[in-house]
Amino acid sequence: MATEETKFTVGKTTFYQGDNQTHPLFRIEPGIPCQSAREQASELMGYVRDLTIDGLMEDKPQLLWASHY
Repeated sequence: MATEETKFTVGKTTFYQGDNQTHPLFRIEPGIPCQSAREQASELMGYVRDLTIDGLMEDKPQLLWASHY
């Protein structure tokens, strides 16, 4: 049975907020197992979906802005 080498994030992606993109919002750190990073990203996207749907259905623009960020 062959074992698969665990792949890790390289930590080169930084997400920004603010003028001139000088205030980092968050970044992907190096050394995180890719499976864990995908699971976390999937969970966050689920929250984005929920905020978007709730914001539209309940006419709450603050939820839409939260989902945008």
